[in-house]
Parts: sequence; structure tokens; C-alpha cells
Amino acid sequence: MSMFCFQCQEAARGTGCTRVGMCGKQESTANLQDLLVFSLKGLALAAQRARTKQLDLADTGLFICQALFATITNANFDDQRISALIQDALRRRDAFKAQLGLTTGPDCLSWNGSEANYAAKAAEVGVLSQPNEDVRSLRELLVYGLKGMAAYADHAAMLGFEKPEIYDFMIDALTSTTEELSVEAMIGQVMKCGEVAVTTMALLDEANTTRYGNPEISRVKLGVRDRPGILISGHDLHDMEDLLRQTEGSGVDVYTHSEMLPAHYYPAFKKYDHFVGNYGNAWWQQNKEFAAFNGPILMTTNCITPVQDAYKDRIYTTGMAGWPGVPHIAERPEGGSKDFSALIAQAKTCAPPTELEQGEIVGGFAHAQVMALADKVVAAVKSGAIRRFVVMAGCDGRHTSRSYFTEVAQELPGDTVILTAGCAKYRYNKLQLGDIGGIPRVLDAGQCNDSYSLAYIALKLKEVFGLDDINELPISYDIAWYEQKAVVVLLALLFLGVKGIRLGPTLPAFLSPNVAKVLVENFNIKAIGSVQEDVAAIMAGQ
Repeated sequence: MSMFCFQCQEAARGTGCTRVGMCGKQESTANLQDLLVFSLKGLALAAQRARTKQLDLADTGLFICQALFATITNANFDDQRISALIQDALRRRDAFKAQLGLTTGPDCLSWNGSEANYAAKAAEVGVLSQPNEDVRSLRELLVYGLKGMAAYADHAAMLGFEKPEIYDFMIDALTSTTEELSVEAMIGQVMKCGEVAVTTMALLDEANTTRYGNPEISRVKLGVRDRPGILISGHDLHDMEDLLRQTEGSGVDVYTHSEMLPAHYYPAFKKYDHFVGNYGNAWWQQNKEFAAFNGPILMTTNCITPVQDAYKDRIYTTGMAGWPGVPHIAERPEGGSKDFSALIAQAKTCAPPTELEQGEIVGGFAHAQVMALADKVVAAVKSGAIRRFVVMAGCDGRHTSRSYFTEVAQELPGDTVILTAGCAKYRYNKLQLGDIGGIPRVLDAGQCNDSYSLAYIALKLKEVFGLDDINELPISYDIAWYEQKAVVVLLALLFLGVKGIRLGPTLPAFLSPNVAKVLVENFNIKAIGSVQEDVAAIMAGQ
């Protein structure tokens, strides 16, 4: 076994990737990512001790977020950049050690970071270095939750919104994975992760809406124009803002792809008449869609797949995304913007995009917009016009079994409304499912981080209907997951007390039988089943 990774839904054979990742991650990259997480644990230990001595942590919390973000599935495959993050983590750790007068300590404080022993050290500290499968499961569940939280905290920070308590928790949680804790204490850390996840997603929601306004009902075009374009994918709205400003008046159009679709819902972006529409579908179809686009592609975050020859000379990364040999757009200077001039210049030499489809997608149903329609929604529920809401948020992926979610959407009765967020929506957001008294049957709240909106809506509906328990609402949860941001959203829902969540297309490989049993017994987590049986159970409130 040259590597081991089981952090995503596509873990080989449902147990783990051991030679090359299903995502395309090579052995060297997997090992470096393990070493980076290990190095961050050492940094967290030192930072925690420094904090008790009231030393200045400066930007340590943000650095930990960004480094964890780089290890999310399909984010960064560039070994050189991951190695640089390892060295930066060790430099920061050693600076704290010097201030604290430490010369020795736990292994993750004393590792010297020598490249000569990368492979050996990776085998020593990787996922399987913990022999107890339940301890391993709980620790990895916490680490993967932190990775998802890190992505959302980073997005908020890029817009100038940070909370020290989020960083403090991440430091303490990473430190806890180096300690011999009881099972109860480890479960407590996992649930605390869900609590802080709610805080983090609320902070990002505040950052996005303060900067760009509350999302509003919008019709997004799917066709193309006869001008050259730039395709932006990923999740970072600040990058979208910089790109739209710099392309204004240039003769170059801007299109969104996958999780950037919800950018069209924000009022601040509607003023750009060269912001044309959405191109393509979920992340896993980017190979053929990027090839057909013809112009430059900007990957702002995950999810990047192995870059193909058909577009390798016109794809760029930025933020924590990376692919070896692909040009990387540097971070913006303080108070400034990222420089996208290379993309704009290249776009002017490219043919317009090849049209994939025509039509429109309706979206923009984040919490403010749904609450503006609250009277209409409540009336529809009380009259029986809406019998049930079904939350079908989360991630899309390659497995053919994910057709389950399309079929569920088609099989649900006409008096149900689907609440969605994340790229899972591409399984059904182009279906003609109609509306209920003018309320569309698919309400798209936005990106995966906008799952916060769905939780917010549920909590507000609980208040409106005067219920004591969120689980008394006529809402069922049928969630698709793929990577670590979906993991932290799940933990957030569990913290909020949501029970009976169906999760698919498979349960996480990193859940040991005993940990899975705890989730089933305490939260009634269940695997998806057949479409007909699940739809019947959903409509029965089961």
C-alpha cells in the first residue's frame, strides 16, 4: 500500500484508495497532504500553548484554514505548493516554540520536515497509523469536518469577515486529535465541530450578503453569445467580483460553471451586462465542458479534476486550488484585486463558447428571499397545497447510482417542494417539475455553504408553526455527499438536532461500524434505499 485515503464518497471499493486516488491524486500528493495535516497538528499544539501564554497568534488561524483547504478532495494536486505549505507550517510552529522556550515535545512538535524522509514520515503519521478503528474514525471525522469548515472560513476571511473563536476551535480540535481522549470526549469534539460550523456558515452568509446583497429570485440563461468568454468555476465570490470588474468593457463575456451558478442570484453582480449565464453542469463533467468552452477557465477553489490536453493551455487556478504546470493567479495585495489580465488577453484570442444547451434555470431562494415569501409558503402548507418539503442538498459525483436523486425528484408527488443547495441540484434543477401556486417545486438556495439558508429556513418555519422540535416540521432530508464540506454541513445539521437524514449514495468509508452505530442510534442516520421505498417513507414522514 503506497497511500491511503478514504475522505471522499468515491473511496475505492468503499474502503479507501491505496495506489492512486479516484480523484486522480497520486501517491506523492496523498502523502504530502497527510504530512501537511500532521504538520498543522504540530502548529496547533504550539499555537495552543502560545495562546495560554497570551502570545500573539497573528494570522495563524487563517493559515491553518487555508492549508486544510488545500487538502480537500479535488482542490490542490500541486506537490510543490503543498510542500511549501508544510514548510510554512513548520516555520510557524518553530517560531512559537522559540517564543515558548521549547526544544522538545510531542512528535508532531519535533518533526524536522526534511524532504528526504517525506515518504517514510507519511507512512508513520498517515491515517492508518492509528490502529484502533473507532479512534481513527472519530479523529478523521473531526479532521474532515475541520477541512470543510476551513473552506467556508477562508471564503469569509477573503471578504474581511473573521471570528477568533472559529480559529481557536480549529486549533483546539486539531490538538485534540493528538491526545488520548475517551470516546465520549471525541464525540463531544465532533459535535462541537457541528456547532462551530453553524457559526462559520452564518459568518460566510453575512460576508456574502453584506458585500453583494441578499440573493433574489433570478432566471439564469444557459445559452451562449457570439463573443469570447471566460468560464469561472469553484466557489469564491470575491474572485467573481474581481473578474467581472476587470472584464467590464473588454468585449469578453463571463460565464459561471457548477457551484458558481449562484453568483447570478446576487444583486451586486446583476449590473454587469457581460455576465452572461451558466455553462455546463456539476464539477465532474468539466472535462468535456471545459473542452467545449474554447476560452480560458478559472478554477477558484475545488473542484478541479485531472487537467486534459484539450484545455490545459487555457486553464488557471487561484486561491488554494492547484494543478502541476497550470498557471496560478497570485493572492490579491492588501486592499487590491487579483490580476486576471492574462486570462482576459487570452480570451480575446479564443473562439466563442460552443453552445451546450438553451433555456433558463430559476434560483435565488436563500433564506431572505424565502422569508419574504413566508406568508405564501405558510398558507400553502396550511391549505395542504404543500404537503412536504424535501431537502436534497449536497454534492454531485460520478457514480451512476446518483441517478437515484434524479429519480426521487421525478417520483415525489406534485405537492412536495425540494429545497436544495450545492451541486447536487444539477441532478434535477433542469427538470420541468412545475410549481405550487407560483412557488417553484425546486428552491435553490445556492452553493453548498448556503445549506445554512436551508437550516435557517427550517428553524424559522419551526417558529412560525409554533413547534418545539425541528423534527416536527413536514421536512425530510435526502442528502447527497461527496467531500469534506458536505461532512461539516452534516455535522451542522446534527448539532441543530435534525434527525432521520438519508445519506447517499453510500455511507462514508471513514465511519467505523461502531461510530456509524452511534450516528444511527442518536440521530437516525440512514443509507438511501430504493427510490420507490424512500419516496413512500419520506411522504409518510419516516
